[in-house]
Amino acid sequence: MDRQNKQNGQISLSMITDSQTNFLYLADTLPTKYPDFYKRFEKVLTDCNINFALLPNTKDVWAVDYMPIQTELNKFVRFLYLPSYLTKYKKYANTISDVDTICNYIGIETIKTDIIIDGGNVTRWTNKVIMTDRVFKDNPNYERKQLIKELYELLKVDKLYFVPEQPGDFTGHSDGMVRFVDEHTVIINDYKQEKEEFYRAFEIAIHNSGLEYITIPYNVYDNKSNDHANGDYINYLQMENTVIIPTFDIKEDDLAVRQLETIFAGQNIQTIESNEIAYDGGILNCITWNIKTDKQNGR
Repeated sequence: MDRQNKQNGQISLSMITDSQTNFLYLADTLPTKYPDFYKRFEKVLTDCNINFALLPNTKDVWAVDYMPIQTELNKFVRFLYLPSYLTKYKKYANTISDVDTICNYIGIETIKTDIIIDGGNVTRWTNKVIMTDRVFKDNPNYERKQLIKELYELLKVDKLYFVPEQPGDFTGHSDGMVRFVDEHTVIINDYKQEKEEFYRAFEIAIHNSGLEYITIPYNVYDNKSNDHANGDYINYLQMENTVIIPTFDIKEDDLAVRQLETIFAGQNIQTIESNEIAYDGGILNCITWNIKTDKQNGR
């Protein structure tokens, strides 16, 4: 869905993209829950000269999901982090972090909304965002048109696209399905082994967006559970001049890395074996909250 916000001479502001970010936050639960992975990741980040710090008082490692969306240098939109896949099970209630407390501690003021969205379901470029249709299920109190209107205003974009959520993905996130290369091009997973109904619906949604697309390898089909994300290369970490790609010790690794090296030619490309976190359903974009800042030590 498109909306050109140029009426009365008003032009949409440019959202901060991953490729513009220069500071990284990780949950302070990450080194505790995944110590071996954290040591490897810390070394890769240091080798890439990426400045990073730990978010305090977190209750799980999936930082991108509960932290706010940065729309401008000093503007952050805090959606409600109350995903249905957590709230419907009492045993997961203690994994929902207090986002206000975290933001206050690191000195970030946010624009608050009662709309329920995980950050992993906001795939963005400067003037456009891609989400899965999970957003409509998670916000039944909003009429569809009103919800879309609110999202346009909060995110300051001209174009908002929706794709079908992937069957078997309990999170309903878009960041494991599609990522932007530039304003006109996205990377998508090779979903040809998925059920035809989903594959066709996803293909149609991407086609209708008018975006060019590049298909990269995708193989989660040897995983023992739908909760495992091993084999999903599109969940990489991208920052200013750097792309860090997850690998899984499977045959698709080399092809995926070579293809992404071509797509992001000129960038600093690094890899990290990510099976440990992928077994729990998330990969690099899931555990990271990267922002653009004019300060050396984050906020």
